[in-house]
Amino acid sequence: MDSRIDTELVLNALLIELWPRQPKDAARVHSKQGCQFAGHDWQCLLRDHSLVSGMSPRDSSHDSAVVDSFYQLLKRERIGRQTYPTRPETRAYVVNYT
Repeated sequence: MDSRIDTELVLNALLIELWPRQPKDAARVHSKQGCQFAGHDWQCLLRDHSLVSGMSPRDSSHDSAVVDSFYQLLKRERIGRQTYPTRPETRAYVVNYT
């Protein structure tokens, strides 16, 4: 969680997921079509971990329906009209959602 969705954020998020799992076989990583997911650093990280990039066509909501539903619930149940004093407090509250 950060104030901007930049390449460093998405790289770190993927590494956080990869580290405990240590996948042995190739797997597909689905992402949106942002520049963070098309750049050299992202593609190198995928290649180095035998991952394959997958992106839906623009304006296609089918592949991301489950994730979009999750974020809708998160926003409604945890964020909503709540005001948090600091970013770290917000992060802790959101991370503990699941």
